[in-house]
Amino acid sequence: MSDDKKMKVKKGWLAVRVGLEDEDGEFQRFVIPISYLYHPLFKRLLEKAHEVYGYHTTGPLRLPCSVDDFLHLRWRIEKEPNHHHHHHQHHSHLPGALSFHSC
Repeated sequence: MSDDKKMKVKKGWLAVRVGLEDEDGEFQRFVIPISYLYHPLFKRLLEKAHEVYGYHTTGPLRLPCSVDDFLHLRWRIEKEPNHHHHHHQHHSHLPGALSFHSC
C-alpha cells in the first residue's frame, strides 16, 4: 500500500493503531467513525491510551489493547441501537467495568 493511500481517511472518520507493546505482532490500523469518541466504552480506552502513551504522539491515535479486544469493543458499540445518538440514550444497561483482557 502506498503512503499517500494510507493517509487518506474519509471525513468523519479517524485512523487508529491497535496493538500491545509487549506482543511480537505489529500494530494494526483501523478506521473508525468519529462518533466512537463520544461512546463511554471508547472513552475508557482513550483514557488508558493517555496513561500509556501521553497526549503527544505522532501519527494515528494509538490504542493500548489487543486487536481481539478492539474488535470486541467495536462489536459492542456497533450492536447498540443508535450508538451515535449518545444524548438520546442512557447507557445504564452497560456493565460498570468493561474488562479488557489486555488493557
